[in-house]
Amino acid sequence: MTTPTGPATCAAPEAPTPPQPAWNPQRTGGMPHHRYRPYDERVHVPVTERAWTSARIRWAPLWVPVDLRDGNQALAEPMDTGRKRRFFDLLVATGFKEIEVGYPSASRADFDFVRHLVTDGAVPDDVTPVVFTPAREDLIDRTFEAVAGLPRAVVHLYIATSPVWRDVVLGRGREQVRRTVRSAAERMARRAGDDARVRFQFSPETFNLTEPDFVLELCDGLTALWDASPDRPVTHNLPATVEIATPNVYADQIEYVHRHLARRDAVVLSVHPHNDRGTGVACAELALLAGAQRVEGCLFGNGERTGNVDLVTLALNLYTQGVDPQLDLADIDRVRATVEHCNRLPVHPRHPYAGDLVHTAFSGTHQDAISKGLAHHARRAAESGVPAGEAPWEVPYLPIDPADLGRSYEAVIRVNAQSGKGGVAYLLRTHHGVDLPERMRPQFARTVQRTTDDSGREATPEELYALFRAACCAEGPVRLPSWSCHPDGRGTHRFVCTLETDGRTTGDHEGTGGGPLTAFADALGGTGHAVDVLEVVERAGLTFAECRVDGVVVWGAGEGATALEAGVRAVLSAVNGALR
Repeated sequence: MTTPTGPATCAAPEAPTPPQPAWNPQRTGGMPHHRYRPYDERVHVPVTERAWTSARIRWAPLWVPVDLRDGNQALAEPMDTGRKRRFFDLLVATGFKEIEVGYPSASRADFDFVRHLVTDGAVPDDVTPVVFTPAREDLIDRTFEAVAGLPRAVVHLYIATSPVWRDVVLGRGREQVRRTVRSAAERMARRAGDDARVRFQFSPETFNLTEPDFVLELCDGLTALWDASPDRPVTHNLPATVEIATPNVYADQIEYVHRHLARRDAVVLSVHPHNDRGTGVACAELALLAGAQRVEGCLFGNGERTGNVDLVTLALNLYTQGVDPQLDLADIDRVRATVEHCNRLPVHPRHPYAGDLVHTAFSGTHQDAISKGLAHHARRAAESGVPAGEAPWEVPYLPIDPADLGRSYEAVIRVNAQSGKGGVAYLLRTHHGVDLPERMRPQFARTVQRTTDDSGREATPEELYALFRAACCAEGPVRLPSWSCHPDGRGTHRFVCTLETDGRTTGDHEGTGGGPLTAFADALGGTGHAVDVLEVVERAGLTFAECRVDGVVVWGAGEGATALEAGVRAVLSAVNGALR
């Protein structure tokens, strides 16, 4: 590892706050913001150079879910052994290889669950449980009692290290904390002995508020004491226990430690971001750019306060960049259902990948783009001779193919008062095989919008189909009890029919034209209405007719035993649509 040379540089003097520009009329809200100090008044980050700004994430980190410990302690109703076991089995099935399973010295329930894993033989050969312990000898002993019999384990030692925690919570100075950590680490080494199946982890809790030189002193001391090597590395885990700064600051802190750790090839550098500022995912991603190799977090971000970093979001963010997350999230709904059951907490409907509404578009412009994008994707896949599920994904507004997560396309487009012609047409086509002609879509979309405006709710695909039948195929004031059409031998057609108008007037009418439908339109003139057939489209068993009726352009649809019958019904439907 290359270690940078030269003294650490201090931050440049703070520039004066610029005046607020004239175009921004905002003024103080009156909240006492002066009570809070910016991060640079609380911790100094001696950055000499940055590599993370131009780095790329090219492979997945070692994922370590902490739902069974950190997530569990944040639940109003902590999990019992049955729920924990169900959660553990889910984590194993999803592909996690290192799983924090509890804090066995903190409660009987946690101790019993670790023993359950031992006695039930629940831990696969390629999975390593992690257990959490504070820096107290009696609690370390209790922790080792819990893991006795596990095929392998990581014992995770933690202590808060930042000035405010040292002063307010622990009542100890730096030297006292250093001695406490060393004594605890020696105890762990004695308990483990020469058992290579037990590895060690250390977390300087509140790392992001701790002096960087103190972090390095503690971590390097334990690396040496535990005689870490590439074959038996130590994990140094650097938590953003409470977020205090923008994610780039955390990246600077991680890169500084990454560059200056002793015996770097014997250290697994881990991060544990919380989400107090809502930037936990960003902190984790930037930390990976800065040299982190391992990420602790919870599925869907459960945790105290605003939660731990969301491992599902992180993993699928990598997936959308063409990086294998090395996790199986192909049935995201099953994963979510299990987590919701075990945590007794819902996953938000707008969760980036697993929420009920995350792949759903209600907006008309979005729906139109998605509908066109899906059609384009299918055509391009067919032209390339590959299945659609293997073709490169480029669909507007959908950063990931819902099918890759086990989702169907049925929920991608849903219709309410905000929706447009593209979404309505997509749902009719995909659910009911009704492929509306392009020029007909605005007319039917206006009908749908009036309906959803009145109801104030979403329209289901079944309701859309019923509305289509009522608006475009139903009978109206003009009825056609009987009709016949024949060519006259001179290149024209003669259409003879009986027409009933308004349920009262019945008459026989006749018309001629270059085709059967233009002849029918001519016959309709006998009812006092001027009708012109502008376009006829046949699609999937339905005929659609665009007509001008008394100067108003309207579409109708029809079906019948023959193409001619379907066309006649479509023209009649258009006429009735204009007269209703």
